[in-house]
Amino acid sequence: MDIYTIIFLALAVFIFLRLRSVLGQRTGSERPPYDRATREVLHGAQDNNVVPMPGTVIDQASSAPAGDATFTSDRWKNLAEPGTPLALGLDAIAGQDSSFDPKHFLSGARSAYEMIVLAFANGDRRTLKDLLSSDVYESFDAAIKDREKLEQQTETRFVSIDKVELIGAEVRDGAEQLTVRFTSQMISITRDKTGAIVDGNPEKISDITDVWTFARDISSRDPNWKLVGTGSAS
Repeated sequence: MDIYTIIFLALAVFIFLRLRSVLGQRTGSERPPYDRATREVLHGAQDNNVVPMPGTVIDQASSAPAGDATFTSDRWKNLAEPGTPLALGLDAIAGQDSSFDPKHFLSGARSAYEMIVLAFANGDRRTLKDLLSSDVYESFDAAIKDREKLEQQTETRFVSIDKVELIGAEVRDGAEQLTVRFTSQMISITRDKTGAIVDGNPEKISDITDVWTFARDISSRDPNWKLVGTGSAS
């Protein structure tokens, strides 16, 4: 085995481990991913919102908290004020899922946000399939195909991700659903087949606020959350 083969194998292992670390890991005992809950969440989605990326904006009407567990008032300290819809939603999720850790989720969501934005810009369908629900993936794939037909390429670079915060939580139709607001700065341009810039400015840093919703089926042992809706606050 030559040195180049060893290097490629090492890179493949690194990429595989990186993807596994985003929004959960498989342990080998999980049932196959179950997408019914995602489709049910999307069934009642609104379609009259402006979205910065292809996808579906999720209706944020609150559902009644599930479970009878009683939690201390400071359980969600630095995440949600006691008695607020967000705190009650987090209580409902924790009542259904004892392993739920919102801080771990936010760490994974931050990584997923960056990976999804860059994968979409680069037309990386393999990465997108791992992180999106089937319906949202179809929307992203259609947008990439449109860009390919125009022979255009998008270049996106993060300058910073300044804030990642939970703004919604609930249990709906058998799915845990969390909505996150991402505040970031990035540079994005689009070039035509000659390399000429047709959109954006490589010297301009844009302030971006995205609101994304992730969901996970409660009945599944698969710990991974998938993006089921995108929206924008800017």
